[in-house]
Amino acid sequence: MLGLGVDRLRADMNRLLALLFHQGVLDEQFLQLQQLQDESSPNFVSEVVNIYFHESEKLLRNLRGLLMDKEFSDYKKIGIHLNQFMGSSSSIGAKRVRNVCVAFRAASEQNNRAGCLRALELLEHEYCYLKNKLHELFHIEQQRVLAAGVRYPMQH
Repeated sequence: MLGLGVDRLRADMNRLLALLFHQGVLDEQFLQLQQLQDESSPNFVSEVVNIYFHESEKLLRNLRGLLMDKEFSDYKKIGIHLNQFMGSSSSIGAKRVRNVCVAFRAASEQNNRAGCLRALELLEHEYCYLKNKLHELFHIEQQRVLAAGVRYPMQH
């Protein structure tokens, strides 16, 4: 009975990952990140992704702060934040977030404030979707690890 729970959780993880790949939310870089995780660092992926979340939220706050400033005109600063966001998103395989950053950067290079505001809203939306889905994936992974570790005493 124990194996069925672990197998079901593994299947749930695989279905969720397949969905995220099909939707273009993640790319192969996420799989490469997963391959770096082993027994010596069982939480490697979630730790790296949580650092990404922490840094991304700072970048989103900075971008929003810049664009909400009535006197704003420093599109180069937006480009710097977006380059950081694109790099970190690429490193964890966050494909849709990275793609929105590319479009956002194009709007900033044209000094297009309205385009930047639209891109920021889309970026926040994509980021929240990614964050929710990866938290869901990590939650299933935690359940799978716990289920795999449960041992029942032998009945004689």
